Amino acid sequence: MSAKKSQAKTEQADLTADLVIAGAGYVGLTTAVAVKAASPHLNVTIVDGAPAGAWKKDPRASAIAAAASRMLNQLGCWKEILPDAEPITEMVITDSRTSDPVRPVFLTFDGEVEPGEPFAHMVENRVLNGSLHKRASELGIKFIEATSVDGFETLPQEVQVHLSSGETIHTKLLVAADGAKSKLRDLAGIKTVDWEYGQSGIVCNVAHEKPHNGVAIEHFLPSGPFAILPLKGNRCSLVWSERTADAERLIKEDDFIFEAELEQRFGHHLGPLRVDGMKRAFPLGLSLSREFVKPRFALVGDAAHRIHPVAGQGLNLGFKDAAALAQVIVETDRLGLDIGSFAALERYQAWRRFDTVRMGVTSDVLTRLFSNDHLALRTARTIGLGLVDRLPVLKQFFIRQASGLTQDIPRLLQGEQI
Repeated sequence: MSAKKSQAKTEQADLTADLVIAGAGYVGLTTAVAVKAASPHLNVTIVDGAPAGAWKKDPRASAIAAAASRMLNQLGCWKEILPDAEPITEMVITDSRTSDPVRPVFLTFDGEVEPGEPFAHMVENRVLNGSLHKRASELGIKFIEATSVDGFETLPQEVQVHLSSGETIHTKLLVAADGAKSKLRDLAGIKTVDWEYGQSGIVCNVAHEKPHNGVAIEHFLPSGPFAILPLKGNRCSLVWSERTADAERLIKEDDFIFEAELEQRFGHHLGPLRVDGMKRAFPLGLSLSREFVKPRFALVGDAAHRIHPVAGQGLNLGFKDAAALAQVIVETDRLGLDIGSFAALERYQAWRRFDTVRMGVTSDVLTRLFSNDHLALRTARTIGLGLVDRLPVLKQFFIRQASGLTQDIPRLLQGEQI
């Protein structure tokens, strides 16, 4: 082999970056964009194991809390997303059985945290991901697609990130945004606290005859919560919690039988309905990482935590991770310090771990409280929901929680620059 060919091979095999993010989901992309937008001189690389363009085929939708939309606006993405975002104007909560002829409304929330600012929007995942991909490209973030991280070695001054392509990236900090079954979390030796609920979440979109007027509905049924979330046009996104065996059976049924079961839970208030696109089911459980950081290594998003969708906060917890880690990285860099130092990463861990545990415990309590048909608990739920409905101060507190506009949140989530 000639000297020139040998040199070219070495250059291909050894890459450098200030920051490497494994995973190009919303949280990984947001972390990359937030860091690069505030510190353009930092070399940011995203390594994604999914096939190039796979995100364009994602049929799901997500609830984007007000704090997250403020952050996306600050990052230059929200203006492009907004035309396809459906504001949630009202939240209605019921507690009943599928056999009940009438489902009384126990609790309603108005949808604004500030005049003209809804507490959340529903956005289709492909729209959200597309905007973040576009912004990342504009900022000059490097993408390595259809390539996974096979392993890494942590040295005193760097991390050597080994890719499935055979290349190695030398970086100051490796961030794992590779999902709930994070391979990198396991390689880092980070343990998790896990348990399953015996439920699966059925996710699909539904087209219906009448307009939803931006109203979101959550029916608490004995088998688990059934959420109806408004999308653009006469369409809704469903998050339907069901016992795992029943969910697996329903997914395999043809649309006629599935829609008949769906109608029992959905009701007739929006007229005839039909499934619009694919339907999927995924197991529901709680998973909390015991640590969020190791030397030159950090977890964000589902790699750090997985919670039940009962409170609709899974994605928004991940956005908080992204905003907090980005702020820590940028502020550390501005001081001329090492962005991968354990002292900096411990600040991120201290900031996020308590909030994550608190939300995990809250979602667990809500799941156990509402996913049953116990008479005493049903009575307590009815009294509790009615009490909250009659106390404006409590209702405002819950709206602020749902919007993500709580105390001690990162500057991006307040709509401010880092």
